[in-house]
Amino acid sequence: MKNAYTKYVLALLLFGSNGIVASYIIMNSYEIVYLRTLIGSVFLIIVFVLSKQKLQFWKNKAHFFYLVVSGIAMGTSWIFLFEAYAQIGVSIAVLAYYCGPVIVMMLSPFIFKEKMTSAKFIGFLAVIIGMLCVNGQAFTEGRISLGLIFGILSAITYAVMVIFNKMASSIKGLENAMCQLVISFITVAIFVSLKQGFIVHIKEGSLLPILLLGVVNTGMGCYFYFSSIGRLPVQSVSILGYLEPLSALIFSVVILKEMLSPLQMLGALLILGGAAYGELFRAKRMV
Repeated sequence: MKNAYTKYVLALLLFGSNGIVASYIIMNSYEIVYLRTLIGSVFLIIVFVLSKQKLQFWKNKAHFFYLVVSGIAMGTSWIFLFEAYAQIGVSIAVLAYYCGPVIVMMLSPFIFKEKMTSAKFIGFLAVIIGMLCVNGQAFTEGRISLGLIFGILSAITYAVMVIFNKMASSIKGLENAMCQLVISFITVAIFVSLKQGFIVHIKEGSLLPILLLGVVNTGMGCYFYFSSIGRLPVQSVSILGYLEPLSALIFSVVILKEMLSPLQMLGALLILGGAAYGELFRAKRMV
């Protein structure tokens, strides 16, 4: 159990540093995601082969279809997210992206027949108010940046990814992570090929952060994440899960020197607190 907690926390911290690593790569967002999913997929395939597991996804065609949709959504979400990183900074992009879990929370009564509770509704309202605080000036002046739109789109596609992954319940663990990442790579590869062909030019100084993002943050991060969550209590997974956006905010302030205004800091607390409140209430009911 202790080993599972360590893996899970490491995975969250690695995911939280994605935007920091990406800031050192001088490439388009879709090129970064293309190389990230390629390297991460190869890494997970090697781990899967070395672990001597057998593929089971073909046994349930409906669940594999759901996983395909989830993988497409994940690749699309990452393209939007990394473009948001580049345009509006890591801190604001992460806060927009982390509206995704709240979208899942609000749709779960209709899709998974979960009960709509006052806690979920309060959490949803807190996140909406938080987004208004974080982007208040842009809203009042009637100008919403393209970067913010990309951030919101990343949240919506994140929600699609999570919902369809939950529906693919028979495909679990490392096999789930590997299949989803490979599907994400294929999705991004098709997009890149239509945009510029399969050739991606890696600029000087970008190779090391690309390898770090692909092998460590994506490959090892996904392996740690999916090999640990099945062994941890639901409530622990929910509570610790907020280390990812929190660490991303801290990293962006400490390393990239991004600063939030007092109103934006209040918004960040409302977004993370609202999402956590609704999610933890549900986790307690499931324990």
